[in-house]
Amino acid sequence: MAADIRMLSAVIASEINARPEQAKAAIELLDEGATVPFIARYRKEVTGGLDDTQLRDLSERLVYLRELEARRDTIVESISGQGKMSDELMAKLKGAATKAELEDLYLPYKPKRRTRAEIARERGLGPLAEAILADRSKEPATLAEAYITSDVPDVKTALEGARDIVAEGIAENADLLGKLRAHMRGAALLKAKVVDGKQAAGEKFSDYFDHSERWATAPGHRALAMLRGWNEEVLTLTIEADAETASPNKPVERMIAAAYEIGNSRPGDRWLLEVASWTWRVKLSMSLSLDLMRELRERAEEEAIHVFARNLKDLLLAAPAGSRPTMGLDPGIRTGVKVAVTDATGKVVATSTVYPFQPRNDVRGAQIELASLIRKHNVELISIGNGTGSRETEKLVADMLADLPGTKPTKVIVSEAGASVYSASATAAAEFPNLDVSLRGAVSIARRLQDPLAELVKIEPKSIGVGQYQHDVDQQKLSRSLDAVVEDAVNAVGVDLNMASVPLLARVSGLGTSIAEAIVRHRDETGRFETRRDLLKVARLGQRTFEQCAGFLRIRDGKEPLDASSVHPEAYGVAKKIVAACGRDLRTLMGDSAVLKSVDPRQFIDDKFGLPTVKDILSELEKPGRDPRPSFKTATFAEGINEISDLKPGMTLEGTVTNVAAFGAFVDIGVHQDGLVHVSQLADRFVKDLTKL
Repeated sequence: MAADIRMLSAVIASEINARPEQAKAAIELLDEGATVPFIARYRKEVTGGLDDTQLRDLSERLVYLRELEARRDTIVESISGQGKMSDELMAKLKGAATKAELEDLYLPYKPKRRTRAEIARERGLGPLAEAILADRSKEPATLAEAYITSDVPDVKTALEGARDIVAEGIAENADLLGKLRAHMRGAALLKAKVVDGKQAAGEKFSDYFDHSERWATAPGHRALAMLRGWNEEVLTLTIEADAETASPNKPVERMIAAAYEIGNSRPGDRWLLEVASWTWRVKLSMSLSLDLMRELRERAEEEAIHVFARNLKDLLLAAPAGSRPTMGLDPGIRTGVKVAVTDATGKVVATSTVYPFQPRNDVRGAQIELASLIRKHNVELISIGNGTGSRETEKLVADMLADLPGTKPTKVIVSEAGASVYSASATAAAEFPNLDVSLRGAVSIARRLQDPLAELVKIEPKSIGVGQYQHDVDQQKLSRSLDAVVEDAVNAVGVDLNMASVPLLARVSGLGTSIAEAIVRHRDETGRFETRRDLLKVARLGQRTFEQCAGFLRIRDGKEPLDASSVHPEAYGVAKKIVAACGRDLRTLMGDSAVLKSVDPRQFIDDKFGLPTVKDILSELEKPGRDPRPSFKTATFAEGINEISDLKPGMTLEGTVTNVAAFGAFVDIGVHQDGLVHVSQLADRFVKDLTKL
């Protein structure tokens, strides 16, 4: 019964604002092994121009729907094997659009331990429950007298058994469960209270010691905070369906009564009302609250993962300072400031450690050493990690630069998040086998100023630390989302085939670690790649992989000028037709906006390449190898502002945004502790979504 591609395409297309044929084409390409960056960039004609955001949503949704279909098949097989499948049930199973709906339908047929209702049926009380439901005018106690046996000693026991049977039926009514769940989503309150005696230990959760808000509108960051407090046994967390209803006759109980047409005048109805109330309290309230708690966590996790992914994208696509000799400083107080100098290509040319702070306090010696390295290697940039000792190190550098004659390097504070993780990693050990672990961090700090993307791809995304509650969310979903962000960022920028590291190449469309290692090994053994086609000489890199990766790899100053652009080799023929039509040499035409803007792209459409591809080629010829990242700018910390105590009301300070959360932005202004600019203070207007600010 697995869904065919047409059904999946129709469902997903409605969700990503596309046509079914567009979604179908994208799914087929993904199933063939194509990557999202490749499809978004080089298969626009096939998908009708779906962008990378739509394709990512499609890819994620496809995983869910295929899991749903697999579960549907398992459930159908289970129910059919029990001999309980009916046409009506099959229709409902086929129509279930979510995993929750599917599980509700499966509940009555799901193998389970021996229940109280099952025991009651074994004692012959099934007909009693049916009799009470069938004739509400009769007194249930009177009906129960006929069912007293050696296993059922009295009327009370008989009615309790009938209650268990009726309650199980109510608790497994899929339509009713759906309605109750929908009601709770709209009306329920989320309540948190501190566990008695945990006030001191759980002080960080004090905002939620006596907290209540609507479940439907609880922001993700607050939900995750409360869930963490619950997990740490500091808070109790409950979901109350009708807490705001004063009447003892709650809406949820009225909904159960309506589902079974229970009135309140006949004896059977009055008994059934009590059963409905008991079923809600004992069975449904807890199970549905757990469902909503799970939904709350999923919703909050989705928001947190989105925030992390957005922040990671901003960090990866931060402006590169470019190919300039750079000094990296990894601040330390007692252990010294680690120093690494890299040349314009990122190669390490010098390392050192200076001790300007306690206990040695060798300020002069440190400044002499730094100045000497700057002069010797023509350092243009000084990259200072923003960890402990950052401001003290920045002041040391500022004082040293003030006495330095001639052109002075630009000093920049950079995030050192993940640098220590990288330093101790296998990647760093392979890259710098003879370099002390403590100095590898300084190299990373220097390089992440030159090219943040090329350096940060070496670090596990979760270790970069730009998320909120990242350790509390589904780690598989988080990894999948962050990996997608890294892949999109790397392929949006493009990779220099003759300089890229294995971790960077591994993120290129169609490649992985093993092929990336083979590329670097081939490069080391035979020298630089002169054309993209040379990639086909790499072991295990076949035509299919070449198709996926070639357009994202750049070769500067190679034999083929187009190899330095994002024009895919498969479209070189179109590019050369454009060049011929302009009557110019390719090298002189590239970058000539005036001529290229006068070209009519419709002239070059053929059976394989449509208008979108031709327009992309013209755009790339106009700005070959353009970098989508912004131009490099630096923030300047105010002189004399080194500690929080130096801050005064009314000050206007420049800083660097280090993290963005749903509730605001964290900004480094150079006082050892990032400041929070609350979302309410970020603009002179109401801001609901920070991504749209």
